[in-house]
Amino acid sequence: MNTNPSTLGALSAAQSDAQSHPANLDERDAPRRRGPRSGGRWYSFAGAGALVAVGYMDPGNWATALASGARYGYSLLFVVLVASLMGMLLQWVASRVGVVTGRDLAQLCRERFGPRTNFALWVACEIAIIACDVAEVVGSAVALQLLFGISLTAGVLFSAVGTFAMLALQSRGRRPLQRVVTALILFVSVCFVVELALAHPSWSDALRGVAPSPQLVRDAGMLWLAAGVLGATVMPHNLYLHSTLVRGHARGRDDVSIGQALRGVNIDTFASLGLAFVVNASLLIVAAAVFHASGHTEVEDLADAHRLIAPLVGSQWAGVVFAAALLACGLNATVTGTLAGQAVMEGFLRLKMARWARALTTRALAIGPALVAVACFGQHGSNTLLVATQVVLSLQLPLAVIPLVSFASDARLMGRWRVARLPLALAWGCAGVIVALNGAMLWQAVFSG
Repeated sequence: MNTNPSTLGALSAAQSDAQSHPANLDERDAPRRRGPRSGGRWYSFAGAGALVAVGYMDPGNWATALASGARYGYSLLFVVLVASLMGMLLQWVASRVGVVTGRDLAQLCRERFGPRTNFALWVACEIAIIACDVAEVVGSAVALQLLFGISLTAGVLFSAVGTFAMLALQSRGRRPLQRVVTALILFVSVCFVVELALAHPSWSDALRGVAPSPQLVRDAGMLWLAAGVLGATVMPHNLYLHSTLVRGHARGRDDVSIGQALRGVNIDTFASLGLAFVVNASLLIVAAAVFHASGHTEVEDLADAHRLIAPLVGSQWAGVVFAAALLACGLNATVTGTLAGQAVMEGFLRLKMARWARALTTRALAIGPALVAVACFGQHGSNTLLVATQVVLSLQLPLAVIPLVSFASDARLMGRWRVARLPLALAWGCAGVIVALNGAMLWQAVFSG
């Protein structure tokens, strides 16, 4: 049998790259050559959406939603809705790129950009991951203090234990971890059903809050919180992670396999992120109904919210449910940052690090700022730090979104599966909104002082 030399070269290069860069974060799970089983049924592709959705309801989301609802009532519910829709669209684009190309966003950046650009993008993404991890550390520490009465400093240190406990589940593959993450998400959802029932919100006012408010462009405080909501909802490293988690889902590179994988991934993505939106909207609605309606508009701190929510709604269980849901979100969110850190390090630099080492490195960098904030400001400085970390995420977001949309619309890379027409226009519109919001926030910060 005659074989074209160029074909042999291409096969050799592909095999070399596959050996140096495994197709999944956990090599024992599902390499691209095997793909999910069950004959292409949609539920065989489920799981990645739950891991990504974790980043949409972490303690940073709690801080921004709580501050938004307490200070401005239902007015910023519009921002939560728009940010969630933008997140769904961009995660859909990221998963599509991963399934169709068999490569993740970081790998594509490495292939198509120069070394300096790649290094800059990697550093920016690592900053975003550390900022997110700071929020998770502080949020988990506050939850531990509220539930068990331990100091915030001890809570910060104990939060590292939760990271390794969650990641230990991956020793048996990714499925056990996905099941635990999904169970915790459902637990948080039930908690907020309880909180909504106790808060008795004004649903007519909440419906009006879905409409845009002109005050958003005039009020510096509202704009700051809007940027925080955006950064807390659409996280840059989640785009890298999603493309990594699904890149092995197509058994072959034929259209049938890719089409089956995309259908399953789409259902998983929209269902998981839809649930995350319900949780975030519920948190803002509870804050508006309990704190803003009672005149406690300055409630921004998670500890203050926990202290006030029980007497204001007339039930001691409100505080317990609040703290338990916060701890569940903090534990879940530790997984996302570690897996995303592995993805970007391997994709940009071709450096592989064990999960425990990656978690230890990221958490060590995050614990420093968290301990400084706790020492300087105590529990009342936690929320300011949480919101600030989400603004950092918003500033980093264009550096992930713009390359992602460019790759997704490239016909040479994506073929018939490229993103085009209305979805492409909406994706570029999202990028424009993110850049404009960040620009307006920076303008007000510089010139409004």
